Amino acid sequence: MTVAQSMIRTHMDRPNYITPAGYTVLREEYEHLLVGERPKLVETISWAAGNGDRSENGDYIYGRKRLREIDRRLGWLSKRMKAAKVVDPAAQEDRTRVWFGACVTVADEDDVERILTLVGDDETDASNGRIGWNSPFARALRGAAIGDVRRVDLPAGEREYEVIAIAYP
Repeated sequence: MTVAQSMIRTHMDRPNYITPAGYTVLREEYEHLLVGERPKLVETISWAAGNGDRSENGDYIYGRKRLREIDRRLGWLSKRMKAAKVVDPAAQEDRTRVWFGACVTVADEDDVERILTLVGDDETDASNGRIGWNSPFARALRGAAIGDVRRVDLPAGEREYEVIAIAYP
């Protein structure tokens, strides 16, 4: 087994934790594509195919390309939803430590505070402070309590962060 295969296998074997809200977003996108976009596109492709020469038929060519993209996305969404393990952060029993779904306030060595929420890999949005549960930053914070200092390897180098606050929905 190659290194790449073992990395893919490790990623696939890892549980796909996701919040209830994150799962809803995946399901809504799946339903929108399957029930909303795809049938309309199939209709457009059928209409375009009936217009004769398909080699220079933009509606037909673009439609087929878009249909492949939609089908690929539907397949990916389906796999992710099947592998999903929905975890409700509000049900977290140990609220004194950082676990999945925690909203954590951390301060770096310069006392610059950041608020981060640990979410599933499919619902990350770094610009809004939503980091993946399996990201290096989140892995460093796992299990930390208020007052703990954790080292995080970042592209710019190693930094230390102190946990200032922990909250759960």
